[in-house]
Amino acid sequence: MDRHSRGVAFVRCGTSITLNIKQLMRMHMDIRKTIAKNREAVSYLAFGAFTTLISWGSYSLFVLLGIDLNTSNILSWICGVAFAFVTNKWFVFESKSTKTSVVATELGSFVAGRVATGVLAIVMFSILVAYGLGGSIMGIDGLPARMITSGVEIVLNWGISKYLVFTKKESKTPDEEDKLSEEDLL
Repeated sequence: MDRHSRGVAFVRCGTSITLNIKQLMRMHMDIRKTIAKNREAVSYLAFGAFTTLISWGSYSLFVLLGIDLNTSNILSWICGVAFAFVTNKWFVFESKSTKTSVVATELGSFVAGRVATGVLAIVMFSILVAYGLGGSIMGIDGLPARMITSGVEIVLNWGISKYLVFTKKESKTPDEEDKLSEEDLL
C-alpha cells in the first residue's frame, strides 16, 4: 500500500467513505479559513455563550447567598453586561483604545443599547405570548416566544455593538492616543 492510498474509513449504514490524509488536511484548512474569515461572528457567539454562563452563574450564586430573586436578577444582568462589554471591546470588535473619554463613551453606549434591547425583549415577549407563542417546549411554558425574542435580541445587540458602540475610527496605538495634540490643549 503506497503512502497516498492510506486513509481513514468511515462506515455508516453499510456504505463506506474513505478520506485520505490530503483530503483531511484540505478540510481542516477550509474550516480554519472559514473561521478566520468570520472571526468576528464566531467570537461574538463564543463570548455570548460565556456571557450567558456568567449571568446564570452569578444569578445562582446571588440566590444561594440569600439575596432575593429580583435583586439577584438585576445583579446578574450587571455582571453579564460588564463581562460582555469587556469581551466585546477587546476580543470581538478589537477596540483597543484605553483613553478614558473613549472607554466612557463606549461603555455608556453599550449599556444604553443593552437596556434598549432588554426593554424591547420584554415587550416583544409579551406580544408573542399574547399572539399564541406562549406554548410549551420540553415542559417550559413560553419557550417559543423566549427563543424568538432571544434571537432578535442577539442580532440587535451585535448590530448596536458593531455599528454604534465599537465603530472603527481612525486607528491609533495607545502610545499615539497618550500624546496630546494641539487641539487637546485648546
